[in-house]
Amino acid sequence: MKKQILSISPVQTAKVVALLYFAISFPIFVLMSLFFLIIPGNKAPAIGAMIALPFIYLVVGFVFTVIGAWVYNLIAKWVGGIEFTTSDIENS
Repeated sequence: MKKQILSISPVQTAKVVALLYFAISFPIFVLMSLFFLIIPGNKAPAIGAMIALPFIYLVVGFVFTVIGAWVYNLIAKWVGGIEFTTSDIENS
């Protein structure tokens, strides 16, 4: 059975994607920050950047996902939405 996505809610999609970006990036930046702790020299700028980057990633991810969903909705009106095939499965 074919289904078609005709519209994507920009704000709801952006909230989910932004939080996913944050959840993925935060542990990476924590590990990077720990790495910077073992490097000699002035660490304050590097640690500050590592703390700020997940939040910047969250905001930028939100904004660009809103824009992307809006553009998708415009294009889907012209050519139709993304099609995908589904099938029913039995619960086991």
